[in-house]
Amino acid sequence: MSPAKTTARAQVSALPPEIFDVKVNVPLIHQVVVAQEAAARQGTHAVKSRGEVRGGGRKPYRQKGTGRARQGSTRAPQFAGGGVVHGPQPRSYDQKTPKKMKVAALRGALSDRARHGRVHVVETLVDGETPKTKSAVAALTALTGTAAHVLVVVRAADTVTQLSLRNAPGVNIIDQGQLNTRDVLVSDHVVFTTEALNAFVARSIGDRNDGGSVAGAAAKAGVAATEAPAKAEAPAKAEAPAKAKAPAKAKAPAKAKAEKAEKADEAPQDAAPAAAEADVPETKPKATRAKAKQEDAQ
Repeated sequence: MSPAKTTARAQVSALPPEIFDVKVNVPLIHQVVVAQEAAARQGTHAVKSRGEVRGGGRKPYRQKGTGRARQGSTRAPQFAGGGVVHGPQPRSYDQKTPKKMKVAALRGALSDRARHGRVHVVETLVDGETPKTKSAVAALTALTGTAAHVLVVVRAADTVTQLSLRNAPGVNIIDQGQLNTRDVLVSDHVVFTTEALNAFVARSIGDRNDGGSVAGAAAKAGVAATEAPAKAEAPAKAEAPAKAKAPAKAKAPAKAKAEKAEKADEAPQDAAPAAAEADVPETKPKATRAKAKQEDAQ
């Protein structure tokens, strides 16, 4: 096995596999890069139609008798200085690209560079607090073998490295928060500083040292245990008055319904005898009168 392949495998194993050892999806990377380059277009191009060009209001010559084709204006598209037909107008070239697609494309590009041994991690490129372009370029050349087409990823606070390499030809320096697929693809080598790599990994897949440690888990569990009783007590206090009031409200309608039912039952019983008593005196006198008349007639 060649030393280059051994070095490449060692670098891949040292880097997080979730970012630097994933499957490369070439069509996805192409789509993301095309969308990124399209979004960089300003789209401010514009031309004038024949209605927007100045002049040409007078008919250039008479309609008939000249032997030439009839014309109505010198600002028609066939004339020099005339308007443009179906010319470009201001527009936006932005393409909708989901965040997951961008992340997958960036990880695929980094994985491709890492598999070929072209991802490097250094503590620093410049010693001291004074920017030195010559020293930084010499360090890049010793690390990658060339100082052309190199992407250097640093943190925004690392001003010494940025000032040292901002004018170096063939070197593109970028903040770790702005790392993108296109810049990785146009560069032969990608160089991370240790701080930039840690920040990029923490932003991409989370900081495992804090979230996955036993102390962090115990601290989170303690916070959850202390918050749980407070949340459990609040509903109990809120439910106590509700339960006390509920029976009182429930009894009142029950009593009212019982009283209404009693009144309804009593009302028909009282009304029936009254109606019977009222009918008896009306029918009896008529019957007795009729019998009396018949007896008199006999």
